[in-house]
Amino acid sequence: MRELVYYVAVSLDGYIAAPDDTFSDFPMQGDHIDMILRDYTDTIPTLGLRATGLTPDLSRFDTVLMGWNTYRAGGVHPPEGPYGHLRQYVFSRNHSGVEPAVTLTGEDPVAVVRKLKHESGSSIWLAGGGILASTLVNDIDRLILKVNPILLGSGKPLFAERAYSPLQGRLVASASYESGVVVNEYTVDR
Repeated sequence: MRELVYYVAVSLDGYIAAPDDTFSDFPMQGDHIDMILRDYTDTIPTLGLRATGLTPDLSRFDTVLMGWNTYRAGGVHPPEGPYGHLRQYVFSRNHSGVEPAVTLTGEDPVAVVRKLKHESGSSIWLAGGGILASTLVNDIDRLILKVNPILLGSGKPLFAERAYSPLQGRLVASASYESGVVVNEYTVDR
């Protein structure tokens, strides 16, 4: 069965974006970027792949899930969507107007994820945001958090508030970079 992986950048105080849904405060240069380009090529947006000449092999992810704000945070997308090399799902019941290659759905995210997990392929990337992550928290198998050395003070949290229901994560890998970014990987114990 495929895994649902919440792979996201986060500030020291737990925010994945500024209050206006931007993430320009996160360091965009440094040795952690080299790691992303090498090990997480599947997560590089279409325009970034064009600029770098990289080709994703889809061995890590072949599907990406986004809430509306995460999808819109990238601005104007090319016709194939923000991640044209992946199957792209955007969850929203209130919006329209996505690129033809993007699946916009108002379906229950849990039902969609459970169906996707039973299909063949590599892992499913939950790109954000916090509201969608909270909805899917019981189906997340792995968290890969790129912890950035900044304090935002406010913004979009890693998880939106949800009913008290603790889940235990187990640290399975951690790597620190000269840029100050620390990448922590957790599995979720159920």
